[in-house]
Amino acid sequence: MKFFIDDLPVYFPYDKIYPEQYSYMCDLKKALDAQGHCLLEMPSGTGKTVSLLSLIVAYMMHYAEKRKLVYCSRTVPEIEKALAELQNLMQYRESCGLKEKFLGIGLTSRKNLCLHPRVSKEKKGKTVDAKCKGLTATWIREKANTADIELCGFYEELQQADRQNLLPDGVYTLEDLRDYGREQKYCPYYLARYLIPFTDVIIYSYHYLLDPKVAELISKELSRDCIVVFDEAHNIDNVCIESLSIDITKPNLDAGARSISQLANRIEQITQTDARKLQEEYTRLVEGLREANRNREEEVFMANPVLPDDLLKEAVPGNIRRAEHFVAFLRRFVEYLKTRMRVQQVVAETPASFLKSLRDATFIERKPLRFCSERLTSLIRTLELTDLEELYALQKISSFATLVATYDKGFMLILEPFEADTIPNPILHHACLDASLAIKPIFDRFRSVIITSGTLSPLDMYPKMLSFQTVVQESYAMTLTRNCFLPLVITRGSDQVAISSKFEVRNDPAVVRNFGQILVEFSKIVPDGIVAFFPSYLYMESIVSMWNEMGILNEAWKRKLIFVETPDATETTLALENYRLACDNGRGAILLSVARGKVSEGIDFDHNYGRAVVMFGVPYQYTESRILKARLEFLRMNYRIRENDFLTFDAMRHAAQCVGRVLRGKTDYGLMIFADKRFGRTDKRAKLPKWINQYISETATNLSTDMAIVIAKKFLRSMAQPFEHNQLGISLLTIEDIEARQKAAKGGQEPDKQGQGGQRHGQVAMEIDGK
Repeated sequence: MKFFIDDLPVYFPYDKIYPEQYSYMCDLKKALDAQGHCLLEMPSGTGKTVSLLSLIVAYMMHYAEKRKLVYCSRTVPEIEKALAELQNLMQYRESCGLKEKFLGIGLTSRKNLCLHPRVSKEKKGKTVDAKCKGLTATWIREKANTADIELCGFYEELQQADRQNLLPDGVYTLEDLRDYGREQKYCPYYLARYLIPFTDVIIYSYHYLLDPKVAELISKELSRDCIVVFDEAHNIDNVCIESLSIDITKPNLDAGARSISQLANRIEQITQTDARKLQEEYTRLVEGLREANRNREEEVFMANPVLPDDLLKEAVPGNIRRAEHFVAFLRRFVEYLKTRMRVQQVVAETPASFLKSLRDATFIERKPLRFCSERLTSLIRTLELTDLEELYALQKISSFATLVATYDKGFMLILEPFEADTIPNPILHHACLDASLAIKPIFDRFRSVIITSGTLSPLDMYPKMLSFQTVVQESYAMTLTRNCFLPLVITRGSDQVAISSKFEVRNDPAVVRNFGQILVEFSKIVPDGIVAFFPSYLYMESIVSMWNEMGILNEAWKRKLIFVETPDATETTLALENYRLACDNGRGAILLSVARGKVSEGIDFDHNYGRAVVMFGVPYQYTESRILKARLEFLRMNYRIRENDFLTFDAMRHAAQCVGRVLRGKTDYGLMIFADKRFGRTDKRAKLPKWINQYISETATNLSTDMAIVIAKKFLRSMAQPFEHNQLGISLLTIEDIEARQKAAKGGQEPDKQGQGGQRHGQVAMEIDGK
């Protein structure tokens, strides 16, 4: 399908387009024309990714100032999905006679791309990174010329290749990249890294842009006119906060102390055999860190997290220039942290207060701390250390030193000496409270940043938290004439006892029994798969244990198999595979999961894998968390966001994300069940996305279990009737509709809002470029 938005020809790789997709593209173009940032909430399962890629690729190809698209997503499956959509789009453009020079690739961690027969077998990402660097570091490769040292053949082959012709034009998924690497004997990870400046589209994880340590390494060459997209960005504020937060534990300090001793021994050896190296490093550091780092090819650790350019031009403070002085400095700092860990009560303080206590106790000043991370990187490179995995704890401590000495506002240090109030397990949290700190460089550097997801409501919360201005801010309704999903709010059980996950009643036997009864009753009438979400792992364990004692699990087992998500990623993956297998072979299954867990993010339960999603309780964060309390106070003081408003917003976006898993397209159908009396309140429902809210009828907001079962039976029976796809009545735009909208827009009139509430007729899809 080909159509025009203003003067822009858009090629859309399907023969039909939904009204919300067209509106989405129009608003995207408006934001790109204005060279500003936008916030767009698009219903789940309505082709958000393909709409976004179609419009932006058309924009890049049509206008002379061809720009790069930097597309950020959360998980590897989502990156793969976006690459597959891009591949499909470019094949369609080629089939339409467009001969375009175009390169699109994806990038993920070494662990997912490594081809080395020994390194790729490692299960931990940090281990893979360390072993990879141990085979590819510049000094390792220089030593290999004079000694028998193992190198990575894939990396060596890539280094000898012609950088101008590394990869033919096209779109490569991660698997395509691995296959090409095997064929050419190239390392896929470094191949993707080298090609970033030359690609038209790069698709990778949030952290490659938002985490300053990684962004300096991966994304430093991106130009200002790049178009940046954050997809599935409902949790973007949490990602920003995590990228600048560090937790230091007692084992970290012990491991750091051991690493310091190793550094000291290595310095002594070098002093006796090759003191010139240490003197050369000292000379470089006098000239400034930027000069010291200019010629390095391979970074040992991630780049310094926060140092601004003007500071990098300064000379390193004299008391840490010499290697032996710096090691003594680190040892003093680690010993001070150990003494701080010996407290018996919780301590919360600002970075300024911490630095004052540090100076009073150890005479360590602020400035050398700011250079700590870069100075450690320089020292490890000078000492030519190969066993990098053991140094991660020390690198973490040095990053903490740099962060605490650089930022005055937006951070809090919280020292918790006990786990569960009884077990000594001290943790020092360097907690970032201001999400805007990590994303501000992105908004400042790039002209157009697009934040989009299926669950962003209420939209006005994000510009406040992230401190940016939007040129377009829109939430789209879902156009349906056949209501393929049914939201139900169950406020009480069959015995009329109110149900809720509120702390006061969450373990009440009557409430637990009614929650269990909901699961059992729906397992009787819902075919194939049911996904149940709980507010936390702790609550899920508690309630499942009580269900077992009450015999509720045995009742559910008679009808469906039961699988459970755990914090362990491998166990969860196995449970998910077996859940899908049970749904495929007709046995049916129930998956017990957790809001904010792996299953709630990026896992699709389309068609028979999810005919119902049950949200047991409102997924509030643990409100006794000291870090959360500190963040709430910060938001109230600096952004005038009330505690209750933020907590409700956060809970409802995660509830919407969970129930949204049930609908993966307009030909799909399913039940969205909100099981908590608090969902019946208007102020809670108002924070759900527009596309869910528009289909919640007043009669379905205060149901008992029995009433919900009756309504659900009727809905499932109607959905299960045979139908032809062209009889679905899904609203589709024809060429006349698009032209009418454009005329109305030019004339300053409001075009007919097609399909709102499903009242307008469904049009037949038409090949627009064939009309």
